[in-house]
Amino acid sequence: MFQLDSSLGNSIRDGIARAVAVIGLAGVALIHLLDAPATFQSAAYKGWLYVGLILGCVVVAGALIRSSDRRAWTAAALLSLSAIVAFVVSRTVGLPQGADDIGNWSEPLGLASLFVEGSLVALSASALGSGGPRLAAAQA
Repeated sequence: MFQLDSSLGNSIRDGIARAVAVIGLAGVALIHLLDAPATFQSAAYKGWLYVGLILGCVVVAGALIRSSDRRAWTAAALLSLSAIVAFVVSRTVGLPQGADDIGNWSEPLGLASLFVEGSLVALSASALGSGGPRLAAAQA
């Protein structure tokens, strides 16, 4: 069995993590794009929040394609966390013009979104936390 040079191994791990994050961000954007028409009909402001989330995902994915910048990883985590928080609030206390969502925890797109967003938060935390040396190696 051969052993990779440490910096090469870190670069490979970083590239894989960034690719997975880009796919995850695309997944978040797609899920919200699919739900957007119904959301615009029920509450236009939530539809515009979806548009902001989708555009944010595209921008952050583009940044992660270019480099393993801490700001991009932080933005990926914050975008995902904001969507998770909005979902939980909409299902517990409700959002304006969204009382019909209270208690609706089994909506398929919502569950898919929670899974992808939760995975992105975990991946981003790994890249920002214990993955600090990987980020530094990727930026060098």
